[in-house]
Amino acid sequence: MPAKIKPTSRQKSLLVLHFIIFAIGTVLMWTMYTKGKTGWVYPWPAWITAAWALWLLGHFCVLFTSYEDKGEQEYKRQQANG
Repeated sequence: MPAKIKPTSRQKSLLVLHFIIFAIGTVLMWTMYTKGKTGWVYPWPAWITAAWALWLLGHFCVLFTSYEDKGEQEYKRQQANG
């Protein structure tokens, strides 16, 4: 069974940075959305928030659910021999 790849501290810190920027950006977008509006207004930040949240979830999954590829070295060797 392939071994799980452990994320480095730099990769973890970049994920935390990604989350902080996501949180700040989301708060700013929703604050701008509600500023000075009366009545119903199309909730445009919902699309950006959802897409960015999926991107953040993908970042998390890549970081914590990656496994090594046992055939990678063989693939590189075959590519080098062309």
